[in-house]
Amino acid sequence: MLFSRGPLHDPLGKQIDSHNKKILNTGKQAAIGLSVQCIFFVIRHKITQLKPTTMTETQTISVISLLQKELEQEAQNTRKMLERVPNDKYDWQPHPKSMTIKQLATHIAELPGWITMGLTTDEMDFAANPYAPENITNTTELLDLLERSVASGKAALAEAAEEDLLPTWTLRNGDAIYMTITKYEVIRHALSQIIHHRAQLGVYLRLLNIPIPGSYGPSADEQDF
Repeated sequence: MLFSRGPLHDPLGKQIDSHNKKILNTGKQAAIGLSVQCIFFVIRHKITQLKPTTMTETQTISVISLLQKELEQEAQNTRKMLERVPNDKYDWQPHPKSMTIKQLATHIAELPGWITMGLTTDEMDFAANPYAPENITNTTELLDLLERSVASGKAALAEAAEEDLLPTWTLRNGDAIYMTITKYEVIRHALSQIIHHRAQLGVYLRLLNIPIPGSYGPSADEQDF
């Protein structure tokens, strides 16, 4: 029973014990090495599965495409809201300090055109070009203005490159500068203004007891998404 002898009692046992330790250590190292290889194989397999999807998404997403998608979505939501404006309420306003429905709805309908203005000009100077909204008298004309504005904004984005979003654009009234922002921010501002003023119009319609369409989900009047 050489394996049972301790290394201090038998020289031969000491040699065999040392030999056994080497075998055990070699076996442990082999097992560890195999385990590590298995882990690396699993990680490599997972990365290989994820890599095509991640790289494809990175290559296909651009700022321009995101803006185009958002413009389309906001155009749909805006169209649903503007078509609810009654023809006999264009002069109505909820408060003397508030815009009339005509003023508010017209401004909403023209805002997609600011995308074109931002991309094709370097500034808007009210001193040189006083603000003169289109004269809208009914909802058919209102929706027509919206469609023309949206088409203009879409065309401008379709022709734009990513680098066209970087130059600055200025809003001024003569020497009075209201803001200087990038052309990307002009587009972002126009989309935000559409959302902001459309929500105002929703309050107007609610006060007139006109059902409100949902924008990003159901409304109190329409439960469909």
